[in-house]
Amino acid sequence: MKPFLLLSTRPETDAADAEYASFLQFGGLEAAELVRFRLEQAPMPELDLEQYSGIFLGGSPFNSSEPEKSELQRRVEADLRRLLDQVVPRDYPFFGACYGVGTLGLHAGGVVDSTYSEPVSAVEVRLTPEGRADPLLATMPDSFAAYVGHKEALSSLPPGAVLLATADSCPVQMFRLGENLYATQFHPELDEDAIVARIRVYANHGYFPPDTRDAVISSVRGAPVRSAHDLLSAFVRRYRRD
Repeated sequence: MKPFLLLSTRPETDAADAEYASFLQFGGLEAAELVRFRLEQAPMPELDLEQYSGIFLGGSPFNSSEPEKSELQRRVEADLRRLLDQVVPRDYPFFGACYGVGTLGLHAGGVVDSTYSEPVSAVEVRLTPEGRADPLLATMPDSFAAYVGHKEALSSLPPGAVLLATADSCPVQMFRLGENLYATQFHPELDEDAIVARIRVYANHGYFPPDTRDAVISSVRGAPVRSAHDLLSAFVRRYRRD
């Protein structure tokens, strides 16, 4: 099988390594089947997309709508724009989680701002009629729990995008561009252990008051998020190529 590519933008190595492990686990992939490139460590090289089955873009502490950005963030965003300049016209298999929903949405002409930020929590995600009909979501229940935690979100879908899933707290939870480009606001790669570890890493990054960390951890325990994980294995099954 041609491997999938995971693009990581997390400067925190513990979080980056845990994210990679989660995509492996819930994608049903072996290490040789998921190549990781850490964009925060080096500029993106020229990619031969024919060498991969598809691309995953993980989450990030970066916020696309911030008016002032570090040099590192500006370089990472420029690299991702150049990649999407290739990926979007080709309708190349792409799955972005959290940071990926804003990155793909902005590139395609959507609006990202702080209107629908969500605290670190588990929310009920509901499929739209279009989501119910989408082949990637064929085995998903009509509603399911998933972990979220973000300071910004899409407040307006890009032209031509199809809304696949929504929630009361944030209307754009998943969308599709073309036939093969997907993005979720929620984190399909996170189980309880993974989100607890991530809460500890990002306790001082403004997602919640640092002195409430233990309470936030308690609040996310026990959420039935297993169905959300199935999205990653469904993407792998649909797009894996020999």
